This record gives sequence, structure tokens and C-alpha cells, in this order.
Amino acid sequence: MLGGFGVPGTPFSLIRELVRLGPRDLTVIKNDANEAGMGVDWLLENGQVAKLVTSHIGLNPTAMRMMNDGTIEVEFVPQGVLAERIRVAGAGMMGFVSDIGLGTAVADGKQRVEVEGKTGIVETALRADFALIHANKADAFGNLTFSAAARNFNPIMAMAAGRTIVEAEAIVPFGALEPENVHLTGAFVDAVVELNELPEVYGVIKR
Repeated sequence: MLGGFGVPGTPFSLIRELVRLGPRDLTVIKNDANEAGMGVDWLLENGQVAKLVTSHIGLNPTAMRMMNDGTIEVEFVPQGVLAERIRVAGAGMMGFVSDIGLGTAVADGKQRVEVEGKTGIVETALRADFALIHANKADAFGNLTFSAAARNFNPIMAMAAGRTIVEAEAIVPFGALEPENVHLTGAFVDAVVELNELPEVYGVIKR
């Protein structure tokens, strides 16, 4: 799982390291496929992705080309359903029932159930071996804060993964984060890497 909502919250430095390490046949779960020349596109261009689970790829011509020529498999999931499949995984649930996508390709091959006289689709929980996420601040225990739209997918992905690795813009001392302002507890975090600087790719969200 790769956090992010477009550029905000995407762990670009951790993705760069994933490219350097070079694991192959990855299933990548991300809200979007980023744009050409950044983030997910680096993994695609390096031939590391076998499957992409996402809500859209329209901003990335590489992803569209690779999907059309069969180089990668793409599973499209409506954005709200994608978020909920991840959230329920983090809550320890098996899935949920939704009527979103009935009568469309979204429902193809999925189990259907009747709930109070209405037909619903069983959407299974979505888990990952690893989550790579970007945080605004972290303390040494791994308590995190996120900025703006970066909060959309990062916290739930951290809860739904076997291991969570965080890149943080700053690591602050214990007690510097007020408990009521912590967006994700360190109980879900396995490692934190401090970013000494934000490369140009982060420029859109520089504060």
C-alpha cells in the first residue's frame, strides 16, 4: 500500500528506495497512479508492478498504456469503496456490504446478498504486507500527524498492513505532539525515516 491523494501524502522518497531495491511482481494498492515521472510511475517504468489496485489512472499515460497492452493488471475500485475496504481491514473485519456498482462492471464476479430486502455486493477487506506512508510529523514512538489531504489514505493504510514504514518531514521529541492532535498512534508503525529535505517532486505540498 502506498499512501497519498495525488501528490499530497505520497511517500516519494520511500518509493524511490523501493525502486532502488528492485522487488518484482508487486501488487500496488494506491488511490491513484500519480502522474508521469513521479511516484507509482517510477515503479511502472522499472517493470516492478504486476497488479495495480486503484480508483483511477487517468493522469498517468504509462499506466494506461501498460493496462491496455496487458503488461499489468488493473483492478478499479470506486474511491469510497477502496477507502472502506482498507479501513475495515485495519478494524479486523472480513469485509462489508454495499450497493455501489450494482449493474456495472464493479459488481462482476462478486458475491451478492440480500439485506432487509435489498441486494448488496460483498466487498472484501483489503490488506497488504507493507504500507509506505508520508507523515508531516512523527515522534520516536511513531505517533504521527498528517497535513490536509495527506490524511485521506495514509492512516487507514498503516492500520491495514502487516508492516508500516513511514517517511516523516520532521521527527519531534516525546511530548511535542499533543495527544488530541495525533492522527495515528505509533502502535501501527514499525519504522520511521526522517526526511532531511523535500525533493522537488514534493513541491506542490511545500508549506
